[in-house]
Amino acid sequence: MAKPEAHNGIKLFETKQIRSVWNEADLKWYFSVADVVEALTDSVNVKDYIKKMRKRDPALEANWGTICPPLELLAPDGKRRKTKCAKNEVLA
Repeated sequence: MAKPEAHNGIKLFETKQIRSVWNEADLKWYFSVADVVEALTDSVNVKDYIKKMRKRDPALEANWGTICPPLELLAPDGKRRKTKCAKNEVLA
């Protein structure tokens, strides 16, 4: 993967920030699943929302690790952490 600093970015959806990272291996942008869910649902507890969503959808649960790989993103506290991310096609 390319240097994270060169290809990390923040995208905006309305007024919400969506963390993103360029994956050099497949030449695609990946977006933080938690940020996208928060922006679309205004959920107070995003982790719980995702957990319930996975529980309701067996196909999503079965493929979670494949369609949402953990990639390193800058966390709100300024540290780099592995975060579940997805490409555009998965989020659509």
